Amino acid sequence: MQHVASFIGGNWVKGEEEGQTLFNPATEEPLATASSVGLDLAAALDYARNTGGPALRALSFAERGAILQGMADALQGARDDLLGLGMRNCGNTRSDAKFDVDGAIATLLAYAELGAQLGAGKFLVDGEGLQLGRSPRFHGQHVCVPRHGVAVHINAFNFPAWGLAEKAAAALLAGMPVLSKPATATAMLAQRAMQVMVESKVLPEGALSLLVGAPRDLPALLGAQDVLAFTGSGETGERLRALPNVIRHSVRVNVEADSLNAAVLGPDAGASGDLYELFLKEVARDITQKAGQKCTAIRRVLVPAEHVGTVRDDLVGPLATTKVGNPAEEDVRMGPLTNAAQLADVREGVERLGTEGKLVAGGAKALLPKGYFLAPTVFEFTLGAKADAVHAREVFGPVVSILPYTENPAGIVTQGGGGLVCSLYSEDAAWLEQTVAGIAPFHGRIYIGHPKVELSPGPGTVLPQLVHGGPGRAGGGEELGGRRALAFYLQRVALQGSRPLVQGLAKAGTPG
Repeated sequence: MQHVASFIGGNWVKGEEEGQTLFNPATEEPLATASSVGLDLAAALDYARNTGGPALRALSFAERGAILQGMADALQGARDDLLGLGMRNCGNTRSDAKFDVDGAIATLLAYAELGAQLGAGKFLVDGEGLQLGRSPRFHGQHVCVPRHGVAVHINAFNFPAWGLAEKAAAALLAGMPVLSKPATATAMLAQRAMQVMVESKVLPEGALSLLVGAPRDLPALLGAQDVLAFTGSGETGERLRALPNVIRHSVRVNVEADSLNAAVLGPDAGASGDLYELFLKEVARDITQKAGQKCTAIRRVLVPAEHVGTVRDDLVGPLATTKVGNPAEEDVRMGPLTNAAQLADVREGVERLGTEGKLVAGGAKALLPKGYFLAPTVFEFTLGAKADAVHAREVFGPVVSILPYTENPAGIVTQGGGGLVCSLYSEDAAWLEQTVAGIAPFHGRIYIGHPKVELSPGPGTVLPQLVHGGPGRAGGGEELGGRRALAFYLQRVALQGSRPLVQGLAKAGTPG
């Protein structure tokens, strides 16, 4: 059986113990083991800081962008292999595997292009210079420079390729080395992606490392110049923020956690027509894509009370014909959940929803004798129902709840406590203005669906040009957003003094 290795200190190394077993979630076949036991994590961090950091900081944005281009090219060259691993280790259909791998490639390319635009500078000039006194010679200028630490990225199981690339692209372009820690359950795909990038020889020594297996005390080893970006449960995010070294050294922490994303059908959309059909299509896609295992997936469907019955029937019908099974079979449209623990957690969430709502499709019962499968599941709640279970917990699987409303829906949407994305389906400008004003402070992104917007990927797709993150229970963090993503890895510093000297120092960061 394969033992998935880590790439730290410039070498491929394996843990001393067998560690955790990785499975094919469709067949429960053991595929590999992974362990970090015995690996020197402090030395791995020092190697990244002392070797990768100086190498990256010596390069211009354009040169760092060229590295990202090379990484994307390497992944593209191994795409079929990566898709196969996505199907076997992650339980993805081929379409879902493409969503992950192609998302990784597209994000690297987007930041490679940004690097080319930023050009020969090595850091960012922030705003215009300022005259600080009566004399024009007393001058000030803000600049943003790379931190002299390591960016530790702890990623979730659902996007092992995209998660790695999404965080690494911004950090490497900013000039910070990365140590990426993928979720162990799906680490075979992350490890293979790392392998092909290392073999491409486009990365400076120490610029990108990969730790497979348990993180152990990795977050506790971080200092004042390091940063930590985490995607996962809110409880784990809380523990990371509360670590003594994080508090003592003011370690920067970015968290993307739970999110009860909502889709709202506007009163003007009715229960027929192109806008209504788009709404149904995008809700159904988010239920089944990646078996609902997306942080941006729709969990709550808000519908004008008079249309609840129609929406329920129109949604449940297509879901009932969705074939769930082994992604190796061509006609399968939804695969399994990632592992046994994830299936148990989702079943528990389904049972809790069933204590308050009416089950109208799917359910917690076993779907197939082997594998971690769950049918697409829909609950319906009555008008005015408290629906505590809906708003209290994200059920991370193919599960949604239909909630009726009569007044402005913002009061229901914001019960989620903060989300990554809320999607609205309406052409009523006044209704949209009122609803956006009510929900915007509680979300990182608002998607306004319209059938005339061609090639829209829908609310569930994270785009590198726009920020990804959200307030409150969503973690309070922010990733991507083009140039905005670099800020997490840079230190803003104010230069003040003689104008010619300050301008001369700032010139090195001027794009061009």
